[in-house]
Amino acid sequence: MPSTSSRPRREVADEALVRSLFQEHGRAMLAYATQLTRDRPAAEDVVQEALLRAWRHPESLDSGKGSVRGWLLTVVRNIVLDQIRARNRRPPEVRESPPDAAVEGDHADQVVNSMIVVDALSTLSDEHRAVLEQVYLRGSTVSEAAEVLGIPPGTVKSRSYYALRALREAGGRERLAS
Repeated sequence: MPSTSSRPRREVADEALVRSLFQEHGRAMLAYATQLTRDRPAAEDVVQEALLRAWRHPESLDSGKGSVRGWLLTVVRNIVLDQIRARNRRPPEVRESPPDAAVEGDHADQVVNSMIVVDALSTLSDEHRAVLEQVYLRGSTVSEAAEVLGIPPGTVKSRSYYALRALREAGGRERLAS
């Protein structure tokens, strides 16, 4: 860093001004900016920008229209509002779908899968089918299904377990046969 004697007086005075402004008002500016942005790093950027504006326009600080702190906090608020307006002006960003996104399956696959499930369901007992209907088709909880079917919750659990196992086995056999 060059010595202060080799730098122009204006530059040294401006640096001293910014340092004194930050020492005297930096905490208040940061607290206000953090309150407005709800983001500490963004608030620090806002304070830095406000101090930069004070450095560029030191005459605004001596305008006699109010306190220096009031001017600085107004600048902080204006910067935050400008950022919000700029964000709102841009259309919302939409993520692109990955280039290797899966293409929707053929409708024929859904029909075949439905036929396999229907065939597999026909192999189940009425009790097992009723439990699956309550839990998976109607979205009932185990307790609700137990109440509707008039059986204990433990029975609902065991029947759904064995019914799903039978469906998996029947579906596996059906796929092997086709």
